[in-house]
This record gives sequence, C-alpha cells and structure tokens, in this order.
Amino acid sequence: MHDVLDELYKRWAEGEAVGLGTVVSTFSSAPRAPGAAMLVGEDGEVVGSVSGGCVEGAVYELAQEVVAERNPVLQRYGVSDNDAFAVGLTCGGIIDIYVERVDKNTMPELEEVVDSVHKGQPVAVVTVIEHADAGRIGRRMIVWPDRTKGTLGTSRIDAAVADDARGLLATGRTGTLHYGLEGERRGEGMSVFVNAFEPAPRMLVFGAIDFAAAMARMGGYLGFQVTVCDARPVFATASRFPDADEVVVDWPHRYLRAEAEAGRIDGRTVVAVLTHDPKFDVPLLEVALRLDVGYVGAMGSRRTHEDRLARLREIGMTEEELARLSSPIGLDLGARTPEETAVSIAAEIIALRWGGGGQRLAEMSGRIHAS
Repeated sequence: MHDVLDELYKRWAEGEAVGLGTVVSTFSSAPRAPGAAMLVGEDGEVVGSVSGGCVEGAVYELAQEVVAERNPVLQRYGVSDNDAFAVGLTCGGIIDIYVERVDKNTMPELEEVVDSVHKGQPVAVVTVIEHADAGRIGRRMIVWPDRTKGTLGTSRIDAAVADDARGLLATGRTGTLHYGLEGERRGEGMSVFVNAFEPAPRMLVFGAIDFAAAMARMGGYLGFQVTVCDARPVFATASRFPDADEVVVDWPHRYLRAEAEAGRIDGRTVVAVLTHDPKFDVPLLEVALRLDVGYVGAMGSRRTHEDRLARLREIGMTEEELARLSSPIGLDLGARTPEETAVSIAAEIIALRWGGGGQRLAEMSGRIHAS
C-alpha cells in the first residue's frame, strides 16, 4: 500500500469511498509482492498496480462491485483458475488479492497510520481477510511497537496477532498469517494480512568518489535512504551528491559507530565501502563486520582485497567475521563505468537478500523465484 498511500489518504480526507485491491499472497512466478496495491476512485481513476498489468482489468471491475456492495472479497487469480487466461495471468503465477471499500467509516484509523508513516514510525495495518464467521472479515487492528488500536475479535486473538505483527514489522516484512478461530497459532479458520510500514532501509556509502554518486542514484531507485560519508570536506558536498538523502563529513568508522550506538542501524542496512584506502577501510570494516547489518561490501582489486584481509586479521578479526565481507564488491557483470558498477553492486545486494545465484535465467530451469 506504500505506493498508493498518499493518494488513498487524499481521497479518504475528501470523503470519497474507493476500492482498494491489495496483494496478500503469491505463489510461483507472481509478478508483484504482498503489499502491492491498486486504488480505484469514484471517478474511475486507477492508481497503483497489483500485477504489473496481468489482472488489473479484473480487479478494477471487482473493486467497483465491492465499493457498491460494501462487502470485502478475497479473490485468487492464477493457473488454477479457469479464467486465468482471460484476466491475463499467463505467466504461471498465482496471486491472492483482497479487495475492500475504504472510506472514513471502514478505515477511521487511516489518518493515524499516514501520520506514523510520514514521521518514519513503524506501524502495521492488520486486517482479517478470511474467517469462518464472515462477519469478522474486514476487522482491523493497527499495531505499533508500543501499542495497538482496534480489535480483531477477542483479547486472545489480539495478543497473538499483535506479537506476530511486531515480529514482521521489526524485519520490514509484509505477509499473511494463519490462526485458529481464537488465535491459536497452530489452528485453522482465520487468516490475517499484516501490511507493515517500516521506515526505508539505509544505504551507507563511504567514499566521496564518482562511484559513490552512481551508487547514491541506484540506492534511491531501490528505495534506500542513502547517506554518503567521507572525512574530506572538499569532496563530501551536497552538490556532488544530489541524489543522496544526506552527505556527512566525518571519519567513516566514527560515524558508523555513532549511528549504531544511536540505534539507527538494523539488519536491513547496507554498507558500501568505496574508498579502497586502508586508513579509512580497515577501521571502518572492523566496526561494520561486527554489526548486525544486511550487507557489507568493499571496493578494490584482488591485490587490495588480500592486503585488506591481512590488515583485518592483524587487528583481531575472526574468519567468521571476515566471511561476511563482500569483496571485491559486486557481481561479475563485466562492469566498467561507475553506473555499471552500481548496477553490479545492487545486483549482489538483491541476490543476497533473496537467495539468488546471479546466473542467467535463460540458462536455468525451474522456478524463477525461490519463494
């Protein structure tokens, strides 16, 4: 719902009722991930996408029906569906879409959700999308790290779901959870969709060079909040890095340690060390490789890499810690320019995040997506 949130809130604030379709589950090669959403306004305007074009027409019609009839619908599209070809999902994937009417009566909490998102505060919207008692479908609870609002039925259900939703929120994941009718974690009969709104993950780029400028552009494109840091004020300027959210003049290791101590580093954080200068790299990597971050990569030749490893071993880094280092940084794409190198680094980050191997899909068989 990230992509349509501001437009949804605008129409909600104006008193409009809209149809909202949200991807809640995917199987095989479905084109969009859970959380992707499409809004259908009273004027017929469409904002967002749930399938990259495959099933938009069918969801558009269903959204209009749901707005008129006021009853939410969980609809599956895919190869198991006789109408799969008709709606356009011919790629072989299966996609579950929850379609609901959104207005001030059905989602009175929307303003608080939007306010939290704009302030960078983690918040999750939890909605009952399946239940043996049809009257409970559409019930909603808003979950913050320290509080909740609304109820899904009983205090037992609320406690179990809130606990699990916070777990998803902590890792920035959105998805569907299944329970028994009274919140039993091993039961059946109730499904809830947890739409997690976590602040954007951070990309910390160290080294104010031309490769860093390209990496800042790439990081922004991928949805990261990008910081470029360098100890040299003549190079670390906002004018040289217009695509970075922040440019910091500080010693890299000191800055990273301070950010970690302030709680602004997490398991999604990406650290890209592009300086390939031992006086910067070694103390910085000593800090980075001992933090719980998602990725640590360092630029340099094979010779630079071996020298860097030797220096890190000399200061007491273990082989387990060194194994976390992606160096030389990036995948083997034959990259030459800063822009091509940024693509190479981004490709490695994506592959490690989702378990991809970096091979050409044309030379592989089996499923495209691991999950």
